[in-house]
Amino acid sequence: MPNSGENSFERLSQDVGRVLLANGLTLATAESCTGGWVAQVVTETSGSSQWFDRGFVTYTNQAKQEMLGVPLETLQRHGAVSEQTVQAMAEGALKNSRAQITLAISGIAGPTGGTADKPVGMVCFAWASANFPTHTATEYFHGDRTAVRRQAVHYALHCLIDSIATSPS
Repeated sequence: MPNSGENSFERLSQDVGRVLLANGLTLATAESCTGGWVAQVVTETSGSSQWFDRGFVTYTNQAKQEMLGVPLETLQRHGAVSEQTVQAMAEGALKNSRAQITLAISGIAGPTGGTADKPVGMVCFAWASANFPTHTATEYFHGDRTAVRRQAVHYALHCLIDSIATSPS
């Protein structure tokens, strides 16, 4: 993983803004384990109101249902940390915002909460847009709670840039 320090976040946010502006897109986020960190990173860039619409911090299952419309059945069947749930989160953020592209994150940052099937460091991601099918990914990060969350933010924003670059116009 590339350097994910604060200077790297600043450059990454600027890159996200340039790509969004160049493509006439605005972003919304739906975050759980990162607690709004993606939104914080992108709004550190002056002028981000031109390309960042809003962020949803939906830490509880109830918040995921109420704010993003994540179906209870999805949460019961797959759990909050699953590609099915982040897909519903990303699509819910798209529906409940003015953004044209969204990203969602849910994971187990630790140090508690992990299981054999879903260990600490497991983070699920989704990116949704009207311009391409929603896609998801799961990554396994290492380190303490802060390190897992930092890596998740970095990964989500890099993949957002890649999603835009490879999407049909």
